[in-house]
Amino acid sequence: MWLRLLKYNTLRNQMLFGFLLVMLLILASVGGATFSLMSTLLKNNAEKHIQQTAVQANGRLESVLAQIDSLTTMVSTNGYVQQLLLSEAAGKKSTFGEKQALRPTINLVQMFTDGIKSVELYNKNRQRLYPLDGGNLDDKVNNDWIELATVRKGSIVWIGIDPSDTSSLLAIRRISLIDQYFTTGGYLLIRADRSKFALKEPLSGDGESETMLLMAGDGQLITSSDNTISQAEAAGLLALNGQTGTIGNQSFIVVKQKSTVTDWTLLILTPVKTITKGISAVRTTIVVSACLGTILFVLLSFFLSTAITRPIFKLIKTMRGSRLNVLKPTESVSSTLEIKELNYTYNQMVDNINELIELVYEKELSQSRTELKALQAQINPHFLFNTLDALYWSLLDKDEDKLASYVVAMSDLFRYTITGPSKTEWVGLRDELDHIERYMLIMQMRFEDRLTWNIEAPQDISDVELPKLLLQPLVENAIQHGLESKIEPGRVDLTVNRSGDDVVITVEDDGAGMDEEKLSQLLEGMDSGNVPSSKNSGVGIANVQRRLRLYFDNEGESVPRIAIESQKGVGTRISVTIPAHRRRTP
Repeated sequence: MWLRLLKYNTLRNQMLFGFLLVMLLILASVGGATFSLMSTLLKNNAEKHIQQTAVQANGRLESVLAQIDSLTTMVSTNGYVQQLLLSEAAGKKSTFGEKQALRPTINLVQMFTDGIKSVELYNKNRQRLYPLDGGNLDDKVNNDWIELATVRKGSIVWIGIDPSDTSSLLAIRRISLIDQYFTTGGYLLIRADRSKFALKEPLSGDGESETMLLMAGDGQLITSSDNTISQAEAAGLLALNGQTGTIGNQSFIVVKQKSTVTDWTLLILTPVKTITKGISAVRTTIVVSACLGTILFVLLSFFLSTAITRPIFKLIKTMRGSRLNVLKPTESVSSTLEIKELNYTYNQMVDNINELIELVYEKELSQSRTELKALQAQINPHFLFNTLDALYWSLLDKDEDKLASYVVAMSDLFRYTITGPSKTEWVGLRDELDHIERYMLIMQMRFEDRLTWNIEAPQDISDVELPKLLLQPLVENAIQHGLESKIEPGRVDLTVNRSGDDVVITVEDDGAGMDEEKLSQLLEGMDSGNVPSSKNSGVGIANVQRRLRLYFDNEGESVPRIAIESQKGVGTRISVTIPAHRRRTP
């Protein structure tokens, strides 16, 4: 399936798809933003209108409640009521006649306020004084409400629906004794008709579409203009304001207004579809405009992309014909200025590349051999200096026979070393090890008993070949940088082992070693190809690494590597891995 799709991944299709995608994104963004803006605008305007109406409705409700509050205040501050409760607080029980005399005062609330069922008066001990049938306030109202009325110090507290009579609403207020520093003298319990608080009047011209709820402070539904709304559904809407709520399958915008008199909350629910009634015309206009714009943009993009890519496809066809042969110039395929410049640049590039191919090919043939000669030439003077230095030390306090053996060894060593790279660049591993042994013999002239060495190699290494003088720099580093600074005797071990198709050559000394910082710098230099030639690292490792890369890295077999382990005061171990059978480079 992917192969089928790849053939459509052309520049023209990419341009067409890109133009279309940008157009769709712009249309979608503008259309969505316009639709959202219009919806929000209509919603906000409706919310403001409903909020104003809710304030008005709540004001009418609070005017009734304020009237009840004012009349009950008159009762609680009445002189006769105050005197009677003061006597009760002093422990004097009121007589039947005294209680009967309360009727005209208490009935003032019922006379001037429509919907008040009863007003009851209780003394400080919560015993009923009026009506005269006795009773206890605790049997009528929960103690928490009584305590709240006490804390309010005379302010009326609207409790909500009467548990014993769901058709009534309860309110309570404490009566403070003026002559006893406003201490608690008793309580008034007001019972109002719940139906008088029913919300039946529409708040706007389309009142049938709106629903009004009156909720108590504890979340209890007091009254509703829609009797199908349950207590649980109403409680779920109480936390919303200016947000969308759902009842059944219908969504509403919820606006609420809280009463400062009763802590009750008036909720007005307006269906979302009523508010956004006019948005459907806007949505239709946006969709139609987007469809027309998309069709026109697709046609324009198709013709534009075809006009741009057709000359490029012709140029690609011409270039493809010379992909497997010598690059050839192309003829002009378009009169467009940019395409003509592209053809001209391509023809110049073809001419330059054809010239460079021959030049680079010839340089690559001689580059490898030239660099190898330079690397080997680096070893000869460096080694010669160190060897002459060792000969100088051997002339001090040496007998002639032993000195003669050293001279012969040095002669063989120089014969092996000075043989030019034009004569032979590869030697057998056995010849290289013999050369190392002669070198160690000469080094002993200088170090005497301070230097011991050991060379171990299996017998079947005659078929292993390696670049000449590959190992000597490693042994030289082991002596100069590892053992030279030691006062006590030191040892250098050279071991050869086979590992599969590879040969591992290890040079190990028990000299000064390197700390972690110097070892890390050396390894980083080897990775970057920039090994410093200082006394701490020497030219040896850098030389060996470059020669291994030149001789082996370009071949298809296992890649040689150098591994270095060192510890301060313990010694250094360097392992070189080369293929056991390797075709020689030129």
